[in-house]
Amino acid sequence: MLDTAAYTPRLEADYNDRIRAALKEEFGYKNDMQIPRLDKIVLNIGCGAAAVRDSKKAKSAQEDLTLIAGQKAMTTIAKKSIAGFRVREEMPMGAKVTLRADRMYEFLDRLITVAMPRIRDFRGINGKSFDGNGNYAMGLKEHLVFPEIDFDKIDENWGMDIIIATTAKTDAEAKAMLKLFNMPFNS
Repeated sequence: MLDTAAYTPRLEADYNDRIRAALKEEFGYKNDMQIPRLDKIVLNIGCGAAAVRDSKKAKSAQEDLTLIAGQKAMTTIAKKSIAGFRVREEMPMGAKVTLRADRMYEFLDRLITVAMPRIRDFRGINGKSFDGNGNYAMGLKEHLVFPEIDFDKIDENWGMDIIIATTAKTDAEAKAMLKLFNMPFNS
């Protein structure tokens, strides 16, 4: 059995051993608390029209997201009714989960080393998808790139939003940190 008190995810150990020192040297931080770090990773699957046609689709998305994240995902619901889209208030529309601490580092490691190489025609991710405050957002066209999803058992192919929130003050600091994590930027 794994002793969780002594266990540190591979990327977290790499951050503490190598990445912190590299960022401190590159940006000339005076205090160790100024060094940017990962805050959280938010995963989201929106079902859209599929959830309107069949309410079980949101439940399926929640189950798939729970498998991918390793943590129970919550169902997202519509805040208000929109007659043109046949959406009613409090109708299940998708799923989301927020990862922090060890699970966050484990997910980022699987995303970079396992899932991204499995994307068809992959040429790197957009290096300009930062929000101006050091947070990075990206989307996947299909959630099948994660090995936790059994290809034969899925009923729908979902797209996925991944938001990586950092404590960096600028996009340049956040991009430098993610590059040190071996994030495959194309620009």
